Amino acid sequence: MGHTAVEKVLALRSGVAHVAAGDVVYPDPDFIMIHDGVVAGAKRELDALGIDRLAAPDKVVMVTDHEVLYGSARAAERGACNRAAARQWGVKQFYDVGRGGHGHIFPMESGLLLPGMFYFDNDRHATNAGAIGAFGFRVGTEISRVLATGTNWVMVPHTVRLTVRGRLPQGVHARDLGFHIAAQLYSGALAADLDYRVLEYAGDLDQFDLAARTALCSSPTEMRAYGVFFPPSEAVLAHASSRAQRPFAAVYPDADARYETELELDVSRLEPQIALPGGVHKSVRLSEVAGTRIDHAFIGSCGSGMYEDLQYAAAILRGRRIDGNVRLFIAPGSEATTRRIAQDGLLQTFIEAGAVMLPAGCGPCNDAVVGPVHAGEVSISTSANNNAGRFGAKDAQLYLGNPATVAASAVAGEIADPRMFTGRDA
Repeated sequence: MGHTAVEKVLALRSGVAHVAAGDVVYPDPDFIMIHDGVVAGAKRELDALGIDRLAAPDKVVMVTDHEVLYGSARAAERGACNRAAARQWGVKQFYDVGRGGHGHIFPMESGLLLPGMFYFDNDRHATNAGAIGAFGFRVGTEISRVLATGTNWVMVPHTVRLTVRGRLPQGVHARDLGFHIAAQLYSGALAADLDYRVLEYAGDLDQFDLAARTALCSSPTEMRAYGVFFPPSEAVLAHASSRAQRPFAAVYPDADARYETELELDVSRLEPQIALPGGVHKSVRLSEVAGTRIDHAFIGSCGSGMYEDLQYAAAILRGRRIDGNVRLFIAPGSEATTRRIAQDGLLQTFIEAGAVMLPAGCGPCNDAVVGPVHAGEVSISTSANNNAGRFGAKDAQLYLGNPATVAASAVAGEIADPRMFTGRDA
């Protein structure tokens, strides 16, 4: 019996011939990522144990992405603590403010994260690694243990395979499909449990570039998937090869791999989707909520912060102005994307439309440390999730859409179909 891709990755990093779901291993990671919001806690824990040296400081990647703009004295203090920790620990790969961007995006763009790799992360959106054919494993607060020892125990997860059939219609984007998948899983139309599972995509995948694959890692994460995996396409391999900071070897599932569940989904008739307030699984056709007035909009996050996502939004905003009753925030996923939109004119498009540009990082998606909503307001965004209170006020109504939908809605002042702005099949 063959093995899934993630089983192969874990076996390779654990120095064993093979692993199966349920086995416990101690993988040797390619790197260890820790985000700005948890550095202080990890350092306090290690200091209390008398641990002032990390097991593998050369493997540690520290990222400032959750709170890039210091909106309070406490945030500034946290940033100073992080910089002191990096110096004390001897961390050379410290991507502070203005140096990297979103930790679940810029490593794939820069060649730090490559196909076949494995890494530990404190944050659950490490699932984005699957877009490039790698596996990121969330350890939460146990990141301090990983820093101290270089590894942690991992129980090999079961894998659910979802075979995509057909091509998305023009004007329908990967985030739409992600919302639809979440709704189908919640309703039971796709009969699988993703809790502590890996969702592996198969089928007609060449239609999805790296940005689309990243978007398709987002919604399964909100459905409790512990990993998502795409077999790397030729285009993804070319992208990785052109940026690789070290040699890599892509990993693919065996033809006779054993899956806990196998699903299939025809996407050829899918329409633009909107996730209603309360969760990505509350997805409906956009037409069912079109016309809902909005006050607030946001484009960015680990699900929709790549350059191509901003291209979709710019195509709608070019030559148009945001409705006077709406404020639109845009946060690129990486500093490289910020430079790119400045060079190719997209930044000018956003500014002329009236958008508020934010530095690369999580933006409002990090519990609205910037760009919050007021009580009773209505927002539409590309945020990772729309749970109550995500953007501040708990009684605000938070909708999710793809980047073009959010841009179209910001212009219209209400939830709007972006195909109405570019032609029905654009």
